[in-house]
Amino acid sequence: MKYIVSMAAFVNKWLVFTLIPVTLMIGDEFRNKDIRFPLQGAGGPHPFHVSVTEIEHNITDKTLEISCKIFTDDFETILAKNYKTKVDLINPSKKAAMDTWVKKYILSHLSIKANGKPVVLTYLGFENEGEAAYGYIEVSNITSLSKLEITNSILFDKFDDQMNIMHVIVKGKRKSTKLNYPEKEAVFNY
Repeated sequence: MKYIVSMAAFVNKWLVFTLIPVTLMIGDEFRNKDIRFPLQGAGGPHPFHVSVTEIEHNITDKTLEISCKIFTDDFETILAKNYKTKVDLINPSKKAAMDTWVKKYILSHLSIKANGKPVVLTYLGFENEGEAAYGYIEVSNITSLSKLEITNSILFDKFDDQMNIMHVIVKGKRKSTKLNYPEKEAVFNY
């Protein structure tokens, strides 16, 4: 019974990582994929290489609030490879040291233009929750938003089947898209 409860919690937590990619796949792309739910457990292999980036325009604070959700095991592997260091995103005592690598990686793989102008991404920190690491970023001085251009190559340097899902919320209106390797640019118009 304990196994079933833990498996149910795992499946529920990863719903966003499994159902959204499946619903976004169409045509031949869908038929040629080995679609499975990731029931291998924490730290085990998973059938999808996916990240989710959510960007919300906070009109009151005039900011873009950004979160990047990445499988922890994949993220640790690419950070260790790229920066030639031992990486442990789960251990709280290593958090300060890991912030350096998380910041460097995310800021070198994510860029944004708001209303046609490049913006400065301010890294706020990261946290680990279960099998996912969340990186948090903010952009200041965004009073209005009519066009958002995003370049997102997170984990493209690790997997040639990487899918990066993006959700953008402006004035309560949510738009979503996915980028399959090697496609890394998306435009949202409001």
